[in-house]
Amino acid sequence: MQAKNVLKTIKTVLIWMVVVLAVFMMIFTVISVTTFNRNDRDLFGYKAYIVKTDSMSASGIQAGDLILSKEVDPNTLKPGDIITFLSQDTESFGEIVTHMIRAKTTDANGNAGFITYGTTTDVDDETVVTYLYILGKYEGHVPKLGTFFNFLKTPQGYIICIFIPFMLLIIHQGINSVKTFRRYKGEQMEQMKQEKEQLLEERAENARMMEELLALKAQLQKQAEEQTPTPNPEGDGADAEG
Repeated sequence: MQAKNVLKTIKTVLIWMVVVLAVFMMIFTVISVTTFNRNDRDLFGYKAYIVKTDSMSASGIQAGDLILSKEVDPNTLKPGDIITFLSQDTESFGEIVTHMIRAKTTDANGNAGFITYGTTTDVDDETVVTYLYILGKYEGHVPKLGTFFNFLKTPQGYIICIFIPFMLLIIHQGINSVKTFRRYKGEQMEQMKQEKEQLLEERAENARMMEELLALKAQLQKQAEEQTPTPNPEGDGADAEG
């Protein structure tokens, strides 16, 4: 009995773990889709971006990591800081890039900006990053969370991380519902059986009482007949002659 209770507890814990995991994945998916790689959205004041290349792996930032950048006053930035910006280079125009500042400078139009570079190759970016294109200052990263998010967006990731857990939960609830229904029907049938047996007992008791009443009636009728006087024919004739 104790082993059965332990197994039941383990089963309950596993089910709740699946439920929590599925709910977490669903919430994470909603947050990631509406927040990650979105310049117009932030999460607690931070903007999240997924690293696409290993251009900053020498600084511990690798492809697939999720980086967090916070909006700052560009005038407070200095060489050595890592910033996230919209690239104006020919090959990566419009892409979100996170590189390190090498030096302060100005572009051809005299706009203040920075020379940036990837620490892995130590090669300067093609164009100066002016203040207009700076999205924020790098504050930290979560290793490989971006890879997981990208996997979650695929059909396989959705099926494994969201669809299957919810299907397992639905199947488990369906099995419990069937068991509950069968138990209810069993209890209902048992109750009907008991009521039928009780009804038969009541009928048998009523029949017995009826037999007793009929027997009592016959007995009373017999006693009444025994107590009734019998007429004397001789007596009646003598009286007639006198």
